[in-house]
Amino acid sequence: MKDKHFDLIIVGAGPAGLTAYLYARRALLKTLLIEKGPVGGQVIYTDLIENYPGFPDGISGYELIELMNKQAEKLGLNLVQGEVVSLHEGNMGKVVTLSNGDTYKAKAVILALGAKPRKLGIPGERELTGKGVSYCAICDGPFFRGEEVVVVGGGDTALQEALYLAGFVKRVYLVHRRETFRASPILQERVKGNPKIEFKLNRVPKEIVGKQRVEKVILENLLTGDKEELPLAGVFIFIGYEPETSWLRGVLDLDEQGFIITDKEMRTSVPGVFACGDCVSKRFRQIINACGEGAVAALNAHEYIKES
Repeated sequence: MKDKHFDLIIVGAGPAGLTAYLYARRALLKTLLIEKGPVGGQVIYTDLIENYPGFPDGISGYELIELMNKQAEKLGLNLVQGEVVSLHEGNMGKVVTLSNGDTYKAKAVILALGAKPRKLGIPGERELTGKGVSYCAICDGPFFRGEEVVVVGGGDTALQEALYLAGFVKRVYLVHRRETFRASPILQERVKGNPKIEFKLNRVPKEIVGKQRVEKVILENLLTGDKEELPLAGVFIFIGYEPETSWLRGVLDLDEQGFIITDKEMRTSVPGVFACGDCVSKRFRQIINACGEGAVAALNAHEYIKES
């Protein structure tokens, strides 16, 4: 790309970033979208989204992103594949540098970095990732047809993935460290009514065991301290996400977990830098509020650019 000067650079092409891009292009801003992975981020691995307005029968994450992407393409999608590794103030505005050394400049930047699955950090997890340990049921679930698997977590994602897996595995053990789930009541009703799903509450995984592939999981009962072995073929981990913001330490204000701190207008601690989506410090992380934040970030970025 010869021209490396823009009004606005958006880093991240998930729902928040794509929405920000739509609003920026409709404001006729010269905009660059940078994404290191597939367009859509984590959402494309979601089997069914039932709470996004406008789709009464639900929609898969992949289909939703396809529609968002087509909308962006109609406005002229200017996309660069690459990983951003630094952001600083230059003579001509903000300077964004990619891992390959390429640099791009803009008057304002929107960070829609998303987040990656959080790890358990127990023995066997790293060694057996891709060999029975997974963070995506829709990606790897079909490999476990007729097998027994465990799902770790108690939020919406964990219960949704347990229901998805129950469609073709022999049994799903749903492991959660508490007595009650954090997931929405409707999902709790569904898992409780599924005969293939067995609860393992007040328990945490302590070790994943296997030579070439996962063979069993060792659980600890948090109430009694007793250990329990579950022979199975797969471990699916859904215990939340952590932001991919380590490269921003010392650049922007982050909270203790590394999420970007913003005000209600999605402004960060650096003027002209905005943030939206799952990388932002907040209580709820849903597709619908990621899109809303993307719109707010783009509208405020436009105002900032006009005034600068």
